[in-house]
Parts: sequence; structure tokens; C-alpha cells
Amino acid sequence: MEITNVSEYEELARQKLPRMVFDYYASGAEDQWTLRENRYAFTKIQFRPRILIDVSKIDMSTTVLGFKISMPIMIAPTAMQKMAHPEGEYATARAASAAGTIMTLSSWATSSVEEVASTGPGIRFFQLYVYKDRNVVAQLVRRAERAGFKAIALTVDTPRLGRREADIKNRFTLPPFLTLKNFEGLDLGKMDKANDSGLASYVAGQIDRTLSWKDVKWLQTITSLPILVKGVLTAEDTRIAIETGAAGIIVSNHGARQLDYVPATIRALEEVVKAAQGRVPVFLDGGVRRGTDVFKALALGASGIFIGRPVVFSLAVEGETGVRRALQMLRDEFELTMALSGCRSLKEITRNHIIADWDPPMFLPRL
Repeated sequence: MEITNVSEYEELARQKLPRMVFDYYASGAEDQWTLRENRYAFTKIQFRPRILIDVSKIDMSTTVLGFKISMPIMIAPTAMQKMAHPEGEYATARAASAAGTIMTLSSWATSSVEEVASTGPGIRFFQLYVYKDRNVVAQLVRRAERAGFKAIALTVDTPRLGRREADIKNRFTLPPFLTLKNFEGLDLGKMDKANDSGLASYVAGQIDRTLSWKDVKWLQTITSLPILVKGVLTAEDTRIAIETGAAGIIVSNHGARQLDYVPATIRALEEVVKAAQGRVPVFLDGGVRRGTDVFKALALGASGIFIGRPVVFSLAVEGETGVRRALQMLRDEFELTMALSGCRSLKEITRNHIIADWDPPMFLPRL
């Protein structure tokens, strides 16, 4: 079967992966309302295309924290990629580099920061979970810096792990032949079997529930890397994040895996953008499966988007080639959407190019 869009990788991955692994990647928290909503909310935005504009040349390039990338489509941190494919994060890193975009490496990767750096050049960010033992955190941040990572994406929505019922049913645990490579030398790389989810038990034992804004300040004392706050959904937290020194904000509901019944990120985006007032860039992850979705996010004020599940599913099906193809398909769709909307560069994409179901009724002149 010829794959013509990134969503088709999901069913192929389901057929290929062990159930425990597929369910870990695919599922959300509790009723999975937010998981469905992350996708569905995009269907509530329609286009207002402008016509008769010369779109023979389209420039999708942009800069993120001063780094030039080929398109505003980047790779979100997804954990334990070697469960999907033996090359795991190595393959993803090479695919991102080939596409001229940014990869974010998860703290819970099955390849270390040093191993990922060894795949060759590329702009990479490091996603950070804050452990109870701050020496572990400081060590990890220093290693990421030394390995050439350019920013820290601090996950702030996980003082406890969301209730992911598929993982409980499957007694999810990291397969014994894999480790959380960044923690291997610290005796934190293995995950014990548990009576529910092995990951939930691991998080309860290791991740710091006391994490607060003062820790964002602390992080700035141990690193000069810019800090992106990942997991913001409200105007209030946007303002605090900026006051605390965040270099950027990622509007994220953790792939709908934490608190169920939070809004879709595309619904929360505009509130955050308005509160940021252009002081820092705002990014989005969650539910992006089409180039049209990328355009909608940018029209609502995002500086770029991150994709997670399409990466692990394409990785599972075709390894590095799959991730390259997924990125290329999204790029091609986004370019086409820009052309058909009459936009030649990202700065030409405006709020006037879309209408959302939640907008007030448009003023229509009397005919």
C-alpha cells in the first residue's frame, strides 16, 4: 500500500508493534476525550484563502531561538523510541537533520545525549524531567550542553503521571533489553515491573512533585541554554513563565496523556499567544497530522509546531526512511496549503486566513 499521508502510519504501526508498545505510544489518559479533541478541534477551523497572488516561490524557512530551520515543523520529545525500531532516536536524529529541522530528545530516550550527538550535525533540543535528586538533573543538563544541544524543553505538566489505562491493563514496562540511556550510569535506567504501569511507578519514585516556578529560576542558574516551558495552557501561566525568564512556550497537553478534559492545544493556543504579546515565541504540539494543521497553528499565532506520534509510528513502520517521509509529506502539504491560501512566506500567514467555529459571528454587510 502506498502511504500518502502521515496518519496512515498509525494503522501500519499497530499491525507491526507488540500491543504493549503500540498502546503506550497511541493512548491518552482516562476517557481519552482530550486525545480525540486534539485532532477534532482542527476540523473546527476553516480557511479564508486569498487568490490571484503570485505563489511561484514559497519560502517556509524560519528561525527558532536564533537557529535557522527549513520549515516550522519540528520533532517533539517522545520516549523510548527503540521500542518502535532498533535504531530508535538515532534514526529520528538523522531524519530531522536531513530535513533541516529540530529534534527534541526525551529525557527518557533509549539513546543517550552523547549517542544522539554522535549521529552527526543537527540542531537538537533536550526535554527535561526534574528528578527528586537535583544532582541528577544538573548532571544531565551539563551533558546535554556538552553534547551540543541548543535548548532545554522543561516539561511542567507531570508532577505525577496521568492515568493511562492501556498501560495499566498491559502492565507496561520498558522491555528488558532496553534502558533509559541517559540514566544508565545512575542506576535509574531500568524500570521495574509493577502491579499497574511500570512507568507510573517509576515517575512516582523519581520525579519531583514539588516542582514549582522557583525551580525554573534554579535551572537558569545551572545552564546558559534557553529554557522552553512545555505544558502551558493558560494566559495566567504564560505571563508567569515570561516573568520567570522562559525563552519560549510550548502549548502542550502532553499528547493528551496527563489531565483528561483539558482543551485541545489548538483551542488553547490563541489565549497563550495573546498573553505572550510577542515577548517570546509560542509553539504548539498535539494533534498535528496535516500541513493544513500547521498552517492553522501559525495563523493562530504559533511560531512553529512539534510532532510526536507521527514520528514514532513512521519510525516503527520504516525506520529512518519513514521519519524522513513523514516530515516530507507534512512539508509538501504545508507548502501546498500556503500556495492555495495565497501566502509566500510565514510572515504572510495571518489570523485573517482562517475562521474558527469559536470566533464571534462575522459582521456581514447588508446586500
